[in-house]
Amino acid sequence: MSLVKKHFPVFTIITITLNNYSGLQKTWGSIKTQDFKNFEWIVIDGGSTDRTIDFLRKLRSKTRTHINPFRFISETNEGVYDAMNTGIKQAKGRYILFLNAGNQLASSNILSVIAPFANKKPALIYGDCLEPPTRKGQDYIYKKASRYKDIKWGMITHHQAMLYNRLIIRDYKLHYSLLYEIALDYDFTLRFLQKSKKILYIPKPICTFEQGYISKQKATKEIYEQYLIRENLEIVSQAQNLWIGLIQILSWKLKTISPALYRILKSLFLVFKDLKIIKKL
Repeated sequence: MSLVKKHFPVFTIITITLNNYSGLQKTWGSIKTQDFKNFEWIVIDGGSTDRTIDFLRKLRSKTRTHINPFRFISETNEGVYDAMNTGIKQAKGRYILFLNAGNQLASSNILSVIAPFANKKPALIYGDCLEPPTRKGQDYIYKKASRYKDIKWGMITHHQAMLYNRLIIRDYKLHYSLLYEIALDYDFTLRFLQKSKKILYIPKPICTFEQGYISKQKATKEIYEQYLIRENLEIVSQAQNLWIGLIQILSWKLKTISPALYRILKSLFLVFKDLKIIKKL
């Protein structure tokens, strides 16, 4: 009896959406123009009542004979991260990229750029991102990722610029814990990195992030949740954890008051840290 080797795509792009038809159009626009075609797209919809379902049904009928597998699930869920867990269960690609409605791939060839890195089979591939301008006439803001070893300070890049090896997620039964409200991606990434050895960084923007307004209450809660996550996973001492939390609060306040000054001081901080002028925690 001959054995047929199953073909699995290199990438699974998972998109979570709820009543965001216009945002989903942006995401799809950046996906369909990719020159690298060995990927699948999975949309997890939370039960939209706008034009989303009609669009997804039409797209499914058009892509049944298309080279790129596409499928969607529309059901009520417990929020974005519960939906992401559903997407993980559906994924078949070697690497999972979460690109929620409104976010876009940074260029039409970015998957081609990432593919050679994927052939090296690292646990995590991550890169930089682009953020929309804060005022009219301004260019997109290039946000460089931090080193993965600095994960204790917070997420090293936007979640949409990180590709997770699906086999590690599968083998260690990783999923997004719903114990937290905001910092679930930080918790997931930390636990993922604890099981990972090989990490690759691509010095290019992977995604264009659709930035939303972050309230003071939400930002404070995220900082607190990150503190609890570091404590629960025991990645730093209590004194270090308190220090990191304090710096995060001060940084957020400065960023809201003067974004330009914040970026300058952050750049200087990173330079000084690389030169070991600032002693690492």
